[in-house]
Amino acid sequence: MMTGLTTALCLLFGVVLDMAFGEVRKWHPLVGFGHLANRVEQGLNRASASRWTGAIAWLLVVLPFVLLAILTLWFAHHYTTWLAPVLHGILLYFCLGLRSLRDHNLPIQQALLDGDLATARRLTSYIVSRDTDDADEEYLAKASVESVLENGCDAVFGTLFWFMVLGGAGAVLYRLANTLDAMWGYRSSRFLRFGCVAARIDDGLNWLPARLTALTYAVLGNTRLALQCWQRQAPRWSSPNAGPVMAAGAGALHLTLGGNARYDGENESRPLLGKGKLAAALDIQRAWQLVFGGTLLWLGIIVLAALFLSGI
Repeated sequence: MMTGLTTALCLLFGVVLDMAFGEVRKWHPLVGFGHLANRVEQGLNRASASRWTGAIAWLLVVLPFVLLAILTLWFAHHYTTWLAPVLHGILLYFCLGLRSLRDHNLPIQQALLDGDLATARRLTSYIVSRDTDDADEEYLAKASVESVLENGCDAVFGTLFWFMVLGGAGAVLYRLANTLDAMWGYRSSRFLRFGCVAARIDDGLNWLPARLTALTYAVLGNTRLALQCWQRQAPRWSSPNAGPVMAAGAGALHLTLGGNARYDGENESRPLLGKGKLAAALDIQRAWQLVFGGTLLWLGIIVLAALFLSGI
């Protein structure tokens, strides 16, 4: 079990690694996990598949990695005093996506500023599931900003939260559960029953982190508007966790998000989020700065609390 100060130092180490190196270019653990999850889903998700089948599939692909992380950390802790904290930080690094949010979204902004819609459409298609073939600048900027705000919880704050609760194994558990929700948690005919458990587990793990993320956005942006949008607009959103995060983020940035989006050739009318101007290219960087500033705020609070509790 790590002390509060050790946990804070591991958090700093993991975030520094993430910002310094970004995503692992080859053999990224989450990519390999995604391939495994696809194979398990293809093998078990038959016409007769039920929620129990989805639950078994979830356990088959998640538990071995979580147990491996726990055992590795346990052996490291009993081997030497410094190895376990280093491994905790490295596990956090593999699970974090702070720099990847910047690396995947700021090039979209640059392409829009350059007037290169073709490149902006292609880059946006990598990070969202909505159609981008005929998208204009406002549509692409809105998609990118929404992705940054929502993934600020999924890839950053949720990961940091579960690391604080359960260390490196907690970060692994959260990110794998979140990845499975992104792969299986659809309400389509294929995943309605099979992916139900994955979606509900992710909802449970994200409930508190999502609201802490929304509060973080509110503190660092237009606080009053963010809190109003969170209270009034979040209940209308289909996701119980994405609603507070995106409504508060849109209000914090004084932007209007949500509205129409096109999926698989069909228009979907979504509730409006936030209040203010429509998203433009430069708002992508503002959204990422909100997430980055929130990360620094969390780290500052955690480190100060650890120092206070340790009597330093």
